[in-house]
Amino acid sequence: MNVLEAIRRKRTVRKYTDRPIPQAEVEQILYAGRRAQSSKNTQPWHFIAIRNRDPLTALSKLGDYATHLPTAALAVAILTPDPASHYAVMFDAGQAAAYMQLAALDLGIGPGITPLHRAAPSPQIPSYPDHPSLLMVLALGIPPAPDAPSSPPPRPCVR
Repeated sequence: MNVLEAIRRKRTVRKYTDRPIPQAEVEQILYAGRRAQSSKNTQPWHFIAIRNRDPLTALSKLGDYATHLPTAALAVAILTPDPASHYAVMFDAGQAAAYMQLAALDLGIGPGITPLHRAAPSPQIPSYPDHPSLLMVLALGIPPAPDAPSSPPPRPCVR
């Protein structure tokens, strides 16, 4: 699939089948995130791939729109330094999330970025002391239908 087609087809997926994501595909998705651009190539992130239901359930309680996390085949926690430490931290994390979402889409896996509004992670979720902020998680799973329904045409944004 070419990039423009991937962008056109990209939808947030919050319902998944019970099928697991093969390890080779997980590694491809994580590699895509690692290759994302970042300000001055700082790559200010750590990724934690989570398959276990207990941490996924704990994560689901940290976001207002995260109830789908326990049903995901995989979640990638994107840990960053405190966003107040540098203006580009969340932009860079967003780039990594976008690259991983496009890679997942290309593999037939449904991605969905999930913001976490209560950023004090549960002790069940591994963390790194030099990357204290966990503000977003990428939920991934095999969607029940191969193609997402088409959305309305984009509204004009260039004048």
